[in-house]
Amino acid sequence: MSHSGKQVSRPCHHCKSRSASAPTDTSKIHYEKFWLYRHCSSVQQRDRQAQKAGQLFSGLLAMNVVFLGSAFISSMIFNRVAISLADVWILLSILKVLCLCWIIYYLLGTSRQPHAVLYRDSHAGAIWIRGSVLLFGCCSILLNVFHIGYSTILIHCKSRVEIVFPSIGILFICIQAYFLWHHSKDCIQVQHNFTRCGLMLAIATNLLLWLLAVTNDALHMEIQFQLREVEQRFAGKAPFSRNETALCMCPDMTICKVFQKGYILLYPFNTEYCLVCCSMLYVMWKNVGRRISHDHVPHIKPKFKFQGVVFGPVLGATAVIIGICIFMMYQIQTTGLAPNRQVLVMYYSYYIVLLPLMSVGAVIGTIIHALEKKELDTLKNPTRSLDVILLMGAALGQIGMSYFSIVALVASDPRDLLNSLILSYSVLLIFQNITQNVFIIDGLHRQRFIAATEAKHPGHAGQHVVAAELPGEEETTTSSKEEQTPPGKEEDMKEDQSHNQRRVSMLELGQEIRKASLSYIHSYSHLSWKRRALREISFFLVLCNIMLWVMHTFGGHPVFENGLERSFYGYSTWFVIVNFGLPLGVFYRMHSVGGLLEVYVTA
Repeated sequence: MSHSGKQVSRPCHHCKSRSASAPTDTSKIHYEKFWLYRHCSSVQQRDRQAQKAGQLFSGLLAMNVVFLGSAFISSMIFNRVAISLADVWILLSILKVLCLCWIIYYLLGTSRQPHAVLYRDSHAGAIWIRGSVLLFGCCSILLNVFHIGYSTILIHCKSRVEIVFPSIGILFICIQAYFLWHHSKDCIQVQHNFTRCGLMLAIATNLLLWLLAVTNDALHMEIQFQLREVEQRFAGKAPFSRNETALCMCPDMTICKVFQKGYILLYPFNTEYCLVCCSMLYVMWKNVGRRISHDHVPHIKPKFKFQGVVFGPVLGATAVIIGICIFMMYQIQTTGLAPNRQVLVMYYSYYIVLLPLMSVGAVIGTIIHALEKKELDTLKNPTRSLDVILLMGAALGQIGMSYFSIVALVASDPRDLLNSLILSYSVLLIFQNITQNVFIIDGLHRQRFIAATEAKHPGHAGQHVVAAELPGEEETTTSSKEEQTPPGKEEDMKEDQSHNQRRVSMLELGQEIRKASLSYIHSYSHLSWKRRALREISFFLVLCNIMLWVMHTFGGHPVFENGLERSFYGYSTWFVIVNFGLPLGVFYRMHSVGGLLEVYVTA
């Protein structure tokens, strides 16, 4: 081992003598020493080497689990005789049980050890993403309940695994949601390797559940077969021959129809839940063993204030109201077997008007970011890095579906009115996703604006408040003087007193409204035009993305119901494409709302 200049290399564990001049820090929690560390001849940074090795081994564990599960699912798709859906469910049930054992051990053992959680990542586990875990988790539980009820009614032709698998799924969703709600911010400092492996096992399990949900169209095929049989009966044709699929059909029972329709309606929520859990578990995996310095902890936490925006909420609320009306009409018209062509034209026309407005707003916001002289935030932030990756990755779902639609429409008949609208919608959707991603990512990497003017003039707001409160004191004084009346006129003064109290309360209400209006106008006028424009654009995009999330999440799936791409690619192929792209699109809208709120707060 050679020494050059003043730079002295750190002795490894093979050296029998340690440097006596290097004092040991007893308060520092070291990573545990494992195989790769013990057999490394020259370790310059022990903690970092152990961290990298732990991430490597846990990543290899997750990769092998994902490859094994993907092989099972692929074999089930291409050879249903050798590998059935029940075999895949058994494998996933084993993985769920292993994850539950590790989560329970973490909750009762690891997290309760001394010095286990010394740091918590303030950027991880935002309230909106934890709320989405609870929302999608509740919907996934209802989905499993409907699945259990549907399989129980058809127990004569269904496997008992179809009852056991969703039952384990309910327990897995409940415990995992509790774990993520309370411990998503943890930077665990003990049992690093075991914790990393447990988190990666949970990530791999959720990825396999998402992959199975994307590719498994068994129940959808049953419903599709039943719809085709009903259509043929209405047309006067003979029904299909009774094969294995036809023998296991939902009988003419109302409760069975409820289970069937509820399963179809809540199906996208399960895939969404898996994606959100994977993102939160990945942040926890990156935070294992992380030590957060005081420089990384924000001293002033930015808060959401509805001030400085006027046009954004107005335009956004208009888009939301129109969207709700169109969405309700779409849901009513598409309840039948054949969707109405006019409602599809109206649905796509709404998108064609809204998407260019969103794209223009994002482009203007990006230009304003370029004109600003705010420094970039270069501190290490795993949550922000993951946000950027998720925005780019989730946008691939809608972009991929749009390109598939463009190819199908150009190859068929692009001159038709509906086809032209769908083609325009697909092109505009690609452009809108790209421009919005650039705007959000650029805004996330900007440092938070510190209002220097507010710091210089801290007494202005108080002066306004005092000036607004003085008339109220005068009214109180006059009312107290009026109370000193002769005893003979008490009955006559009761009505006057109640009238004066109502008048005073109305005056106080008017003063409160006036005070709030003055404060709002004061804050709006003191914002620079760049900050004002960024807030207007961010708020407008937040409302628009919320509306698009609602339309995609609660049953607005024209890409599957218009029948154009489905007839071009075939039912099974288009089913996989839609179930791959649609949950990513829903996740993208939800994640965009969080990113845009962050841009709004930091503007």
